[in-house]
Amino acid sequence: QVQVVESGGGLVQPGGSLRLSCVVSGVIFSRYTMGWYRQAPGKQRELVAGITSAGTIDYGASVKGRFTISRDNGKKTVWLQMNSLNPEDTADYYCNARLGTAVVYDYWGQGTQVTVSS
Repeated sequence: QVQVVESGGGLVQPGGSLRLSCVVSGVIFSRYTMGWYRQAPGKQRELVAGITSAGTIDYGASVKGRFTISRDNGKKTVWLQMNSLNPEDTADYYCNARLGTAVVYDYWGQGTQVTVSS
């Protein structure tokens, strides 16, 4: 059974930082592309950051220079360090594990809420 479990969300003031964690079990973690997505109320889910099994990283335009994604295959964990947070970063953040192209294995966590407010 595959489990994707996020943690680390919460309430933070503008300009503050949070670190999200995502632990995956039930898969060969090192083979998976890991991603963080977010969805704000009334908006579509968007990619925040992704890291491939080879370590290639991509960021959404709105978070470049502020957020950092990293992974530890031994710990089966991916993190999202979020700095210089602003109210527009308020959303539910989801961790995604994806493998394959023709046949896709795609797993999502339950989400963790991030609220940026004074």
